[in-house]
Amino acid sequence: MKESPKLLKNIAILISGTGSNMEAIINDTQKYDHPGNVKFVLSNRYDALGLLKAKKLGIKTFVIPVNKTYSLENFEEKLLKLLMKEKIDLVCLAGFMKVLSEKFLANFKGDILNIHPSILPSLKGLKTHKRILEKKSTTHGATVHKVIPELDTGKILGQTTIKIKKGDTPEKLANNLIKKEHYLYVKVIRNIMAGKNKIIQID
Repeated sequence: MKESPKLLKNIAILISGTGSNMEAIINDTQKYDHPGNVKFVLSNRYDALGLLKAKKLGIKTFVIPVNKTYSLENFEEKLLKLLMKEKIDLVCLAGFMKVLSEKFLANFKGDILNIHPSILPSLKGLKTHKRILEKKSTTHGATVHKVIPELDTGKILGQTTIKIKKGDTPEKLANNLIKKEHYLYVKVIRNIMAGKNKIIQID
């Protein structure tokens, strides 16, 4: 059995798409020895496939849209109220395709983590699988870091690497990396919730 909910720290996961890393996090938190509990999954898109996965795993879901009618500022105001209501300690971004503002980051007192598909500080931003191939590098990877106002610049909490093979494409790299992303993210979450400062390194 899991520990009493009173002893667990509360996690919220933000997604925009399929929720692959989200699913890994939820599955890990549902193990008896995990110090955290996923209270909800939230998306900025109604059509995010990850919402269906979360519901099947017994997690409540929310959608706060960001579009021509609803601004990012409106999204952040509603999200902050929800985080406070649910007493969230840790927010995990898992394929969340919006950049949170400096104001929001200052107002939320817990930690916010993100997983980025490159070995930071190299290749910040988008399309990293394509860009690493253009650099003709032999190594690729992923990084979990704390979220700060500067994009993909926060404290590095863990990294994993893969070898780039002849004939690899951006799609192949993404597929080869994803399982290691899952393993890295759940390890870092356990680490940070246990109050440990050691950087996780997975080769």
